[in-house]
Parts: sequence; C-alpha cells; structure tokens
Amino acid sequence: MKSELKYRGRLGQIGLYLGKFGRIFVYHNDWKVLPMGAVIAAVVIFVVGQNLFVTQEGTSTGTFALACVCIWIGFFNSIQTVCREREVIKHEHRSGMHISSYIFALMIFQMLICAAQVVTILIICNVAKVSIPRMGIITPWGNLDIGITLFLVTYTADMMALMVSCLVHDTTTAMTVMPFLLIFQLIFSGAYFDLSEAVMPVTYLTISKWGITALCAIGQYNSQPMVTLWNTLFKFRGIEYMGEKPLLELIKKTEEEGRVQDFLLWSAEYNQNDMYSSTPDNILITWGMLILLALVFAAVAIISLEFIDRDKR
Repeated sequence: MKSELKYRGRLGQIGLYLGKFGRIFVYHNDWKVLPMGAVIAAVVIFVVGQNLFVTQEGTSTGTFALACVCIWIGFFNSIQTVCREREVIKHEHRSGMHISSYIFALMIFQMLICAAQVVTILIICNVAKVSIPRMGIITPWGNLDIGITLFLVTYTADMMALMVSCLVHDTTTAMTVMPFLLIFQLIFSGAYFDLSEAVMPVTYLTISKWGITALCAIGQYNSQPMVTLWNTLFKFRGIEYMGEKPLLELIKKTEEEGRVQDFLLWSAEYNQNDMYSSTPDNILITWGMLILLALVFAAVAIISLEFIDRDKR
C-alpha cells in the first residue's frame, strides 16, 4: 500500500479510496445505516405525515420532524468514519496519501449513501400518502424539489459529522459530541422554539433552519389553511357569556353556510411567514446556504486532518 500510494496522483488516490470505502461499507457492516435510517424515517413519517403539506400546523411540525430525521441520518453516516481509523490514516499520510484525495473520496462516497437514503425516504412518503405537491417550484416535480432539499440537508449534516470525526481523536468523543450537535440543530432551527431577537442570528448557522425553510416553501405553507383557531373556538363552544353561547352560534352559522374552509384560510392569512414564500429565489437561497455549509465543513475537515502527523496521542 505504501508504494502504491507514493506514486499515485490525487485523482488516482480518490479512485483508490472510493474502492476502499466500498469494501468497508460491505464487509464492516456500514451498510446498516440504510435500513436503520429507513426505519427511523418510516416511524416519523407515519406519525406526522397525515397533515404534512395539508395545514400550516401539520407542515410546521412535519417539516421540523423530517429535517431532524435527515440531520440524524447524516450525522450517523460519518461521525465515526475518520476517527475510528485515525492511526491507519496517519500511516498512509506518511506514505504519500493526499488528505484532500481522502476527503474528496469520502465526500463522493457519502454523497451516494445520502442519495440512496433520500430515495428511500421519498418512497416511504409516497407509500404513506404524504400530500407532496405535484408541481415543484424549481423543477417540474414536487417530489424532485423535496428530494433535492432532503438530500442537501442529509449531506450537509453528513459533512458536519465528517468534520467532527476529523477534529476528534476517538469514536467515544465523536459519539459524545453528536447528541449535542443534534440538540443544537433542534433548538436553534428558528422554526419550532421561540427565540429572542439576540439569538436569532445563530439560526443562520444551522442546517435545520435552511432545510425547514425550503420544505415549507416547496410545500406552499403560506397557501395552506390554519386549524388552530377553529379548533380552539370549537373546544370552547359550550362556554356561556352573559347568558349566551356566542362561540356556539358562530360555529353553527359558519358550518351552515359552508364557510369553514374560508374561515381556516382567513385565519391562516395572519399566520403566514415571509421566509416560507414559495418563490424560486427563496428556495435557491436555502439550497445555496446548505451547499455553502457543506463546503465549509469539508474544508475544515481537510485542514484539520492535514495536521494528523502532529497527533501524539
């Protein structure tokens, strides 16, 4: 292996390591990330998928859950990839391995894995009859727009985990860091938890924010009905006020006139979010930010691993 690496160029080493990662994937049971990710995605989709892209509340909850699934899958794909064979990498680097070739090969291989996982998620979504828009915003197909978004979220999370795997020195530390990264993505997504104005800028550094924003925009969030106000009124319809039941009268009149859907759309107008605007520019910005984050994580991974020879542990 020493002489083989010594006389290969960077492109040749990329091909060499792609083959190596393929063998590891098959013979070291790394293939288990595919069925494991599918099971987790299936559980989440069958729980939140009924109202996903149907109501504003269902879309908000569903896209948050779907983004979290993709981030978790991406983290799990590569969080241990580098640190578990750190000694081997150190030896091969001293024998002539280019760190950039090694990371580029990993990026290509992880891209294939993420693509396979996203195809599986889309299949599950369609089997569960999730109401994915037929028409896309960027492409002619809603499934493709959603698929590209899920892929970018998964792959960017994968690159973040790869960066962490390059920075730490053992698998125990890597697995300890991963839950904190996931919690950070959940809390600072800016979509599900109320954050102060001072903290909101942090959301721009999270994968979850851009993933949720793109999914809501593609799913036509601002055009969907809002059911919270109607459900609240219905819940308190029997309450008396000054000897009358005004909410009950309002509900009866609305139902008799067949204007329930109009009421839901009217209430939704006051719950729209400009960030979820279903425009090509808005979606392309979110995709661009995810790509930028993935490239930054990959660059940090390469730079940090270049100093592996200085590692004395």
